[in-house]
Amino acid sequence: MPETKKATQAAGEAFLMITETVGGMGVLAGRIVARLATLNVDGAEVWRNLYRMGVKSIPIVIVTALFTGAIMVIQAAPLVERYGAHGLLGWGAGFGTLREIAPLLTALMINGRVGANNTAELGTMVVTEQIDALRVLAIDPISFLIAPRFIAIVTTLLLSTIFADALALFGAAYSGLGLLGVAPGVFYNGLTSGLLGIGDVLGGLVKSIVFGIVMALASCQYGLGVTGGAPGVGKAVNATVVASAAGIFILDYVVSFMLD
Repeated sequence: MPETKKATQAAGEAFLMITETVGGMGVLAGRIVARLATLNVDGAEVWRNLYRMGVKSIPIVIVTALFTGAIMVIQAAPLVERYGAHGLLGWGAGFGTLREIAPLLTALMINGRVGANNTAELGTMVVTEQIDALRVLAIDPISFLIAPRFIAIVTTLLLSTIFADALALFGAAYSGLGLLGVAPGVFYNGLTSGLLGIGDVLGGLVKSIVFGIVMALASCQYGLGVTGGAPGVGKAVNATVVASAAGIFILDYVVSFMLD
């Protein structure tokens, strides 16, 4: 009985913590939407964050995308060789890459770099009372800090996914040439033969937008909620990465179910 009571209590505490976090993200989302609706956003901060989050993430996106395409070809190679379906290599690699793998892996990589860094920055501002200083100066932290970061994260993930899609297909095409002797022209013909539609591409891009929203809200929510000094910042960063990754996988299932 004592063990059962402790387990029930732990489950209840976990449930309340999750609902509190989700509720806080919902409230924060409402505040961000209110600023965006009135165009009350610091434009210079948006551009600064786009450069810091987007442009500086290009190297990791390139590496991830190229190897993603190569991995998809490696996975498809046994079936292609067994049935001689070399003309379908482009469709086989492109279908999984564009609909699922590229948006998902890009989101996870951006989460580890951008989401964690955003939480650390906001958390440091909280513990050093910089957020309070903005309020004293009559500067709205949501308009000046949070809304620009929200826009930058969502935009970064969308553009990074488009970039990753193109690079992954490039990597897959030349991996197919090296591993299976399938010419890039044959690969791209299979990709555009009609089996893969524009809806498959748009589905992956819709996922990237949803992933970006979750990542932005989670990183900002945990960053603004930091307590306990430097250790609290570290805990918030860890919680952001875990919560964002979990949210990405859950919403990946939901969006896939809705689009199919």
